[in-house]
Amino acid sequence: MLVLLLGALGLQPGWTQPNALPSLGNSEGISLGAERQLGDRIARELYRDPDYLEDPVLDEYIQRLWAPLIKAAAARGELSTDLQERFAWRILLGRDRSVNAFALPGGYLGVHLGLIAVVTSHDELASVLAHELSHVTQRHIARSIDEQAKMTPWVIGSMILGAIAISKNPQAAQGLIVGGQAAAIQSQLSYSRDMEREADRVGYGILADAGYDPQGFVGMFAKLQQAAGVNDNGAFPYLRSHPLTTERIADMQARLQLNSATPRAGGDMVQAMLAARARVMSQNSVEALKAWTQDGKATSPQATAAQQAGALYAATLAHLQLRDMTAAERSWQRLSQLTSTSPEAKRLTLLLQAEVAAKQERFTTALQVLEGLNQAQLPRPELIATAQALLRLPPHPARASITQKLREQVTQAPHDAQAWNTLASMLALQGQSLPSLRAEGEAQMARMDWSGAVDRFRAAQDWAQNNRLQAGDHIEASIVDTRLRQAQAQIRAMQAER
Repeated sequence: MLVLLLGALGLQPGWTQPNALPSLGNSEGISLGAERQLGDRIARELYRDPDYLEDPVLDEYIQRLWAPLIKAAAARGELSTDLQERFAWRILLGRDRSVNAFALPGGYLGVHLGLIAVVTSHDELASVLAHELSHVTQRHIARSIDEQAKMTPWVIGSMILGAIAISKNPQAAQGLIVGGQAAAIQSQLSYSRDMEREADRVGYGILADAGYDPQGFVGMFAKLQQAAGVNDNGAFPYLRSHPLTTERIADMQARLQLNSATPRAGGDMVQAMLAARARVMSQNSVEALKAWTQDGKATSPQATAAQQAGALYAATLAHLQLRDMTAAERSWQRLSQLTSTSPEAKRLTLLLQAEVAAKQERFTTALQVLEGLNQAQLPRPELIATAQALLRLPPHPARASITQKLREQVTQAPHDAQAWNTLASMLALQGQSLPSLRAEGEAQMARMDWSGAVDRFRAAQDWAQNNRLQAGDHIEASIVDTRLRQAQAQIRAMQAER
C-alpha cells in the first residue's frame, strides 16, 4: 500500500529515510517553510491530474469570492503578514462531480465542480471557502501533521493525495488500501472536533467581515445535513472529512440569531448560471449531457427566473458539447431574453454566445460579441476568449493591444499558467519567437513542472544563440538565463529531498 501511495508522488520507498528529508520542526508544529514545501509537492501532482481544470469563467467566480475573504482574514488579524507572504493562497479547480473542498498544506485549496453545482448562493460557497481558509490560518494542517510525527513529510503528502483520490472515487479505495490502513488514509484530511469548531467560529467572522451573508453558513450546513440524512454514497466526501454534528449546526444557528441576519429572498440568477456551468462541465458524458438538455425547469411556469436561467444555460452548454448547434442557438436565444435586464447575467450570456460561435469556428462573430463586452480593464474571461479568437483569425488590429493586456495579466498574476500559454501563442503568431518560448517556460513554472520549464528555457537559449536578436530580445535572453537557473535549482532541491 505504501509503495502505491508513494507512487502518486513519484517517490520510492527508499526515499523515506529521515536523513534525506527536511525537518518537520519541533512539537509546536512544522515550520511555515516545511509546510509550504509539502504543499508544493502535493499541488504539483494535482496540476497533473486529468481532472484539473482551467476555466476562465469559473476561475474568475472563485477568485471574486476568495479575494474578500483573504482581505478580511488579514484585517481581523487571523492571517499574519508572514503567513500571507510565504503561503501560496491558490485555489485549484477539479472537474469532479463530488461535493468536496479541501485545504492543503502551504495555503492551497481544492474545490470540486460538484460543490459549485449544488450551492444556491455565492454566500454558501463563500462559507465553505472561509471555513477552509480558517483551517489554514489556524495552522490546523500543521498541527494535524505534527500528530503524525513518526511519519516523514512526503509519506504524509502521499497519504493526502491518496485521500483526495478516494474522495473522488470511493470505490477506488479497495484498489489502493487494505485493512486497518484505510482508516488512516481516510482521516488525513479530517480534523478534530475542536479544530472544526474553531474553523466554524473564525470562518463565520471572516465571512461576515468580508461582506457575505452569514446565512450562507447555515444554508450550506442544511444541504450537507440533508445529504447525510439521505445517504452517503460517495457524492458528498466533504461530509467525511468535515463531519457535521448537531453542536456545530446549533452553534451556527445561534450566531446567526445573535447577529439578526436576514435571509436573502429569491434566487441568484448569476449563481444559477455558474452552478449550471459547473454541473455540465463535471458530468459531460453523452447521457448526462442529454439529460441537461431536457431540464423541465426551463419551461416550467412554477420555476423562478434564476432556475430558468440555470436550466437554459445548462441546456445551451450541453447542446454545445453534443455539437447540436441549432439547439444550442435556440436555447441561447431564450436565455438572452431572460437575462437582458441583469447586467452580470447578460455578461455571462454573451460570453456563452462567444463560446458557441467559437465552437462553430465563427471566430469573427465571437470577436464581435467579445468586443461588445470590452471594458477599459478587460476582465480575464473576455481577455482569454478574445485572444483565442484572434489566434484563429488573419492578422487583426487588436492583436497588439490584446498581447499587451496579456503581458499585464501575467505581470499581475505570474502563476496564471493559462494566460502565459495564451501569451506564448500570440507572440509566436507575431513572429516573436524568443519571448514566446520564454512564456511557454513560464507556464510550466506556474504549474511547478520544473523539467518542462527547463526544456522550454533551453529551447529559448538555443534560439537566442542561433538567431539574430531583435529589439528587446537581449532582455528576454537575460530573463531566460535567470529563470533556467531557478528551474534547475528546483530540480536539484527535489533530488536532494530523495
